[in-house]
Amino acid sequence: MCGIVGYIGNRSAQNILLTGLKRLEYRGYDSSGMALILSSKNKISLRKAPGKIRALEAILEKKPLDGVVGIAHTRWATHGAPTQANAHPHYDCHQEIAVVHNGIIENYALLREELQKEGHSFVSQTDTEVIVHLIERFLENSSLEEAVRRTLGRLEGSFAIGVIASKEPDKLIGARLGSPLIVGVGKDENFIASDVPAILDSTKDIIFLEERQMVVLGRDGCRITDIQGNPVAQKVSRISWDITQAEKQGYKHFMLKEINEQPRIIEQLINARIHKDAGTIGFEEQHIPETRLKEISSIAIVACGTAYHAGIVGKYIIENVCGIPVAVDVSSEFRYRDLLIDKGTLVIAISQSGETADTLAGIRQAREHGSPILAICNVLGSTLTRESDGVIYTHAGPEIGVASTKAYTAQLTALYLFAFYLAQIRGLRPAAEVKKGIALLRNIPQLIAEVLKHQDDIADVAHHHTHFGSFLFLGRNINFPTALEGALKLKEISYIPAEGYAAGEMKHGPIALIDEYRAVVCIAPQSRVYDKMISNIQEIHSRKGKIIAIATEGDDKITDLVQDVIYIPAVEELFSPLITVIPLQLLAYHISVMRGCDVDQPRNLAKSVTVE
Repeated sequence: MCGIVGYIGNRSAQNILLTGLKRLEYRGYDSSGMALILSSKNKISLRKAPGKIRALEAILEKKPLDGVVGIAHTRWATHGAPTQANAHPHYDCHQEIAVVHNGIIENYALLREELQKEGHSFVSQTDTEVIVHLIERFLENSSLEEAVRRTLGRLEGSFAIGVIASKEPDKLIGARLGSPLIVGVGKDENFIASDVPAILDSTKDIIFLEERQMVVLGRDGCRITDIQGNPVAQKVSRISWDITQAEKQGYKHFMLKEINEQPRIIEQLINARIHKDAGTIGFEEQHIPETRLKEISSIAIVACGTAYHAGIVGKYIIENVCGIPVAVDVSSEFRYRDLLIDKGTLVIAISQSGETADTLAGIRQAREHGSPILAICNVLGSTLTRESDGVIYTHAGPEIGVASTKAYTAQLTALYLFAFYLAQIRGLRPAAEVKKGIALLRNIPQLIAEVLKHQDDIADVAHHHTHFGSFLFLGRNINFPTALEGALKLKEISYIPAEGYAAGEMKHGPIALIDEYRAVVCIAPQSRVYDKMISNIQEIHSRKGKIIAIATEGDDKITDLVQDVIYIPAVEELFSPLITVIPLQLLAYHISVMRGCDVDQPRNLAKSVTVE
């Protein structure tokens, strides 16, 4: 949530920061702002505006900023409405210090009252403003670095911050606790940012700050310490992907591009993990010893949102392939309940960003119980990957659309691979069965590509249903989570109320809602529960419900009951969630476009939820 970018160097900072903000807008787009130390006057000037970044860009066109040191921010509102006053950066009383901040300062009310009694004047409703006034207080008799360090000692909550001050114009300071911040290392210039895309066209050399670390940047280098001031060794990582992967490449929206990338991403993920000659699976970053994995007696999966739905599918996969009991929790519930886990429970944490606050809190609690932690994550060097015992990277590339698509199917693919790997090392399945499963998984990218050939047909179905005021998604067994994910995609980007339900539960309440004004999406591929789904469809049909069915090619029986059918290729039931979700992603996308919604940046949502 929220995006930070900072620059110190010899180039004009305004354009660098503005480009960085545009590449971080998926993290927040309620308001934005920028502050530079002006080259000619050695003072700070800022511009900010409510709304999308284009509003800030328009202001900068009329009143540009000239400087080579600056910070910028795009906001997802927490404390205070998205107004110009609440937009970041924030000044101190004398406009000599500027701060940008991601996260939440939990004790801001007490700090604000304390500072107001000292005579500090506040102009916003944000929690962030206490940070800049604390720095102002401590800067009276110390260096900027020391003032920031003392300020951090007073803050409770989570934060990533960027700080500049006109009294020390050759410094840019950043720090983090509970919210991501990276350092970009360039030649005669350096950067801070919330995420890699913001600075990737300037440098691929990145330092991922750890929790409770602080960085002081100059033009010719940077110095990292912990918050107490103790030096910390720097580890520079080289980013392998290119900035073009974070661009639309001719597609109308990032979401559509990312939907269409799925066959390639899944194929790459499979090929990278399967040893072709031996037909076995291996993971380079999965550092949990096989001996320990052989000892686990249960698995707990923790995740939020779309990743949670992937986790529920993972339960079906692992229990089917490995016969090991799996529990799945929403991370925000997992962290607050009485955990009955121990060293015999493998905790699998799933997160696209690796910075999801509740998931991180969950794994920290699990570690106190002695559980080994396996992360399934997309972002190299994220907090989750650093705090886990083992990692399976999904290598899906940057996902810019707020509504997750390719990250979801990549997470599913990782779960399939891990299930077969676990069965392989524990001898839970004959080698021939594991090889057969791997062979079937290899076919999935081609099957997804077949679905993507019929996007115009899916758009036509969407066109027939844009006027419905609510949707019900129904699925059974391993496609029950697909119903949850389909409903989430639709409500995220089209704002249509949508519910996902286990189809067998329909008679226990949701059937009361069925009439000609509600659309019902029934996920009904050929499977052992196909006849049960047909029974559900008949019940909906008799009550005049408007049905969209996801069915297997060649299924003529279903057309007697359903007018709108989206066909998918035949697929083994175990692997069907990788196929059935694709038409649901496209259905949500096209309905959203036809309703005139902002597909990539839906209202009130941000890509990475880094606060509780």
